[in-house]
Amino acid sequence: MTTLKEKKHMNAVAELGCIICLRQGNEGTPAELHHPRKGVGMGKRSGHMTVIPLCTEHHRGNTGVHGLGTKGFPKHYGFTEDDLLKDVLQRLGIEP
Repeated sequence: MTTLKEKKHMNAVAELGCIICLRQGNEGTPAELHHPRKGVGMGKRSGHMTVIPLCTEHHRGNTGVHGLGTKGFPKHYGFTEDDLLKDVLQRLGIEP
């Protein structure tokens, strides 16, 4: 079950728009929430407080985290999901 605190956090994250598009200078791109899998078991995901806002392409598309995979994604972009999560938290004024 998602708590009220988690729901508020996820809404704030989604309102940022896609974090990769923001890094590329394209503000306001609608975002889906991505749960990084680093440090969790196979088929599981991280908690609701560690989500990353990604547009459809950067999330599920060919150049997205799921399309490129965990090894291909950082090779393609030069940063990791962890880097994106830190960026999101900083933009929200939360210490990573």
